[in-house]
This record gives sequence, structure tokens and C-alpha cells, in this order.
Amino acid sequence: MIALAAMVASVPARAQDYSKYSEEALARELATLADSETALLVPMRDGVGLSTNIYRPKGKKGPFPTILWKTPYNEHVPQGGTLQSLLKAVKRGYVFIVQNERGRYFSEGKFQILGYPQTDGYDALTWIAKQPWSNGKVGTLGCSSSAEWQLALAAQNHPAHAAMVPMAAGAGIGKVGRFQEQGNWYRGGVPRTLFFAWLYGVDNPLRAQLPSGLDPKTRAYITQYNDLTAKKPKVEWSKRIKSLPVDQMLSGLGEPRQTFDELIERTPADPAWREGGLYHDDMGWGVPALWFNSWYDVSIGPNMELFNHARAAGTDKEASANQYVVVAPSTHCGYSRLGPDTVIGEREMGDTSFDVDGAIFGWFDRWLKGDVRAFPDSTPHVRYFTMGENEWNAAAQWPPRDAKTVRMYLRSSGRANSIYGDGKLSLQAPPAGEAADRYIYDPMNPVQTIGGGDCCNGGMVIPGAYDQRVIEARDDVLVYTSDPLESDMEVTGFVDAVLKVQSSARDTDFAVKLVDVAPDGTAYILGDTILRARYRNGFDRPEMMQSGQVYTIKPTPMTTSNTFKKGHRIRVEVTSSNFPKFVRNLNTGGANETETVGVAANNAILHDGDNASYIELPVVR
Repeated sequence: MIALAAMVASVPARAQDYSKYSEEALARELATLADSETALLVPMRDGVGLSTNIYRPKGKKGPFPTILWKTPYNEHVPQGGTLQSLLKAVKRGYVFIVQNERGRYFSEGKFQILGYPQTDGYDALTWIAKQPWSNGKVGTLGCSSSAEWQLALAAQNHPAHAAMVPMAAGAGIGKVGRFQEQGNWYRGGVPRTLFFAWLYGVDNPLRAQLPSGLDPKTRAYITQYNDLTAKKPKVEWSKRIKSLPVDQMLSGLGEPRQTFDELIERTPADPAWREGGLYHDDMGWGVPALWFNSWYDVSIGPNMELFNHARAAGTDKEASANQYVVVAPSTHCGYSRLGPDTVIGEREMGDTSFDVDGAIFGWFDRWLKGDVRAFPDSTPHVRYFTMGENEWNAAAQWPPRDAKTVRMYLRSSGRANSIYGDGKLSLQAPPAGEAADRYIYDPMNPVQTIGGGDCCNGGMVIPGAYDQRVIEARDDVLVYTSDPLESDMEVTGFVDAVLKVQSSARDTDFAVKLVDVAPDGTAYILGDTILRARYRNGFDRPEMMQSGQVYTIKPTPMTTSNTFKKGHRIRVEVTSSNFPKFVRNLNTGGANETETVGVAANNAILHDGDNASYIELPVVR
């Protein structure tokens, strides 16, 4: 690890804090700082116009560097974080552009998730670079949807795309390295439910649109009093998500066929995933990037895998040499809430302060204005917050170079069921003949999701570090706990699990969780993963199970940085559901998303001799 002092010294001066001002005050400030054009239709190559707001430093001629914020959300009247970013950018001499994705609000065309980044994104950059006020250099910025579209665009290596800041960008990743989540639609081949609620709110096939041919002045005027926002009936998602079959989740509400219905019909290896706006790791990489990720977000594993991939891609040497990442102890897009006395879920993180704005504008100043001192080469490539220790650390690579793999085995006398069982997490490999742990997974009574990484799910799951003891009391949750640690142990990097399993079902799921157990018994979740057993040999080779046969299950890694303090214990949970975060496996071996009746599965975790089950921890010594 790099000394903390070096990391702090590399952060640029703090930008002005607008968070304490009202929206009205910020709007007045914007009027004094910027000349604006609103609802301008920027033409794409197929003639479709994307509604675009342009804010230029008032009274100045330029040319200016530009920051582009592309969004599927209603931000034609700037508000919240977008408005604050806009003000800071204009004040620093940038043109700031807010552009709606195709098919959203005042933009023309049909909506598609990520907004056609390989065509619409490219065309928007070309248009910006040709404007008389542009210096020809554009930086892309945004969180969540406003970040995810940037990834496939980065593969295009547009000559004007000088730098990017993707924040919480996981749903823009199709396949990267060990992860094939197809925009976070899956984990381990198991559909996530967050997009069911998100698409209900965002995708409106019957949306209202303005008449074509309106003059720019009229369009801009209409946006002042009509935002074209759909007012859909409220849905109690915590109840709705229990309905079956899954593929009728939205049509059962009366919704017309839409994006959800197309995606739920796909398998993880469906070629159709290559036809949209997702980034895949055979596409190359061409843009310097400053990444912002979070430990309790939807997609921390693929995000860090993509960071490593972009550094190694080699299709643009300058871009690969200039990849930097900041990983915060926050939930999705929660970077503005970093500061003193931070609590994430139920866990105190201490002082998480980080000058996010200073880093972002220092980055853009370097690449869009040519000020190398604004973001010096001495800046660590990886800056990450280590929970438990509650400190920012830095490294030259991910995982840190001095992280060494420590294997810990799942052990018991055959009674690891619940927190009251005899499950142990041990450095010693199990002997031959050690009894397996068995449990019954009933899909009609799944194990509840409590905390962890999630977002945007209609209130079904509250993300963060929450105590897991409520579910650890269940007999269908296997619990393996180490002895109290004799000294601190920092675990930073990818955490792998390997399970030897049996099942009476033709197909079932295996879910794994990593937990930090405090001396008082509080059990904070650090990460989780899951794998649908039919995909154990690859997503393109589904294969059912045979009763009584032993199989090897290798879920994609969990990703974290946590110091297990002296006296704490390391815990691993294994079960077969994590609901409502992930769709339940009905255990039939059939088309799970179209079925309504499940069967109970008798599942087992083996740990004897050659059939050892274990986790591998990246321990920083």
C-alpha cells in the first residue's frame, strides 16, 4: 500500500460546496453564471433529435472544454447533484451539457437502455466538437445511468473524447473477465429483481411526445411548463415481487410489452446481449478514466474487473496508462454523503471524507485544459476505503501487490445449520469422512435479503452493512465461523468461494455471503454472490444435476476491503436463496421465469478430504 499522506497530497483543492443551498438559490446562481440554450434537438445519424441543454460561461467567448452529462431521467430543469455539478463546471470555465437519451422526455425516437452509446454517444461528441464555442475536447461525467452509457462509448475512442468519469457504472458492463452479468441483469445466471421495478418506472412505450417540426423557441418554452413525465400507478414492490410467474411481473400490472419482456426471455449467453449498448471486454478501450465505485453498490466486482481490464487493454496505450479508481464505503451514487461520522446501514465507518469534486475537476483540468499539475502522475491509481480499520488507503494496483491468498475451509460435524450449529471456518483442511451439511431449500419460503449491495429496487432491499443474525437463525442457512482473531487481518481484493455440493433437484442455486462478526455477535455483511447450478460449466453450457452426484460450484468473486479487527471473527454463510434481491430458483430444472410451482430441494455442502469446500481471502500483510 502507498502511504496515506501521499494519497491526500494528490487530491486537488476542494471545489465550492453547493449542498447547503436551496434549489431556488442555485437556480438564481446558474442564471448569473451561465448563458443557456434549452431543449435544442441535436441530430443523430438517423435523423432522430436528442433534446439537449447547453450552459456556457456567461459573457465569455471561449473556446471552452465541454462536460457531457447524458441521462434517461427528467433533468431538463437541472436539480440535485446535476445542478450542483453544472454550477461547479461553468464556474471553472467549462461548457456543461445535459442531454436526454433517445426516447426519453423531449428526445425523439424509441427508448433503449443506455441510449445507443456507440452511435448516439459518438454523434453527440462529433456535434459538440464542431461547435464554435468548443475547444474540441469533451469529458463525460455521471453516476449510474449517466455513467453506464460511457463504457461502450470508450471503446469507440472518439477523437474528442478526452476523458471520462464513470461513477457507479456497473450496469453498463456485459461481460468482463470472470463476470458475465449482462448489465447486472444476472449474477451467476440468477436474474436480479431491481430492474423489474426500475424498468416499470423508466420504460414508457406509450409515452407522450411533442409534435415534430416545432421551432426551437417553442420547444424551449413548452419545457418550462410541461415535462412529459408519466404518472404510473404506485406498486408495492415488496409484495409484487412474490408473484409468479416472473415473466408476467409487469404485464400482470397491465403494462404493454416493453424492455422487461424482451430481457426476461433471454439467457445469460443470449447473442442479443451484444446488440445493445453494453460494453464487452473484446471491444478495446480508448479513454483515460477516473472511476468512482462503492462497496455496497450493485456491481462492485465487475466494476473493479473492468478497471483492471481497461488498464491492460492495450488498444490505446495512453488510455490504459491513465486509469484511476476511488472506492468508497457508500451505497449507489452516495459519494456526496461521504464525511465525518458516516454510517452505512448499521455500521459506523468513521470519517469517510474525500474531496470528490476536487478529484473530478482536477481530472478534467488535466485532460480537457492540459493542466498536468491538476491531477499529477504521482496520484495513486487505486484509492480505497478499508472498513473496520475505517481509513483511506492507496495502492498501485488492484488488488494491492502485497495481498496474499489465504484459504479457509468450511468445516463441521454435519450440523452447521444456523448460527446455533457447529460450523467452523478453519485454516486446516478437512479429513476424509467429515460429515456433509444438509438443508432443505423451499422456494416458497426463501431466505430474506438483508442489506448488502443493491439499489434502485422500489424499496424491496435497503442496501448497506446490516446485521445478518436474523437470517443466520434459520435452519436452511449454513453458518461457518472462525475463531476470534488474535490480531487484525486486512482482506482487500476479490474473495473466491469453491463449494462441493449435492442436490435432489435438477437445478438449484447456491448463495454465499462474507460477514464480519464483532465480539458482541453483530454480524455485518461485506458481500455476497450466487450461482445457478445449471450454469456451473459456463453460461453457454447449461446442464442439469443428477441426484446424489457431487458437483463443484464456483460463483463469481465477492469484492471488498475490510479489516477484521482483533477479537472479531470471519463468517461465511451458504444457502440457496437471497430473496428478493435475486429471483428464486423453483428447483424444477425448467424455464424458471415462466413457472408458477416450485419443489423443495434437499441440498448439501460437502467438506471431506478431496471434496473440500473453502473460501480464498486476499490478505494484506
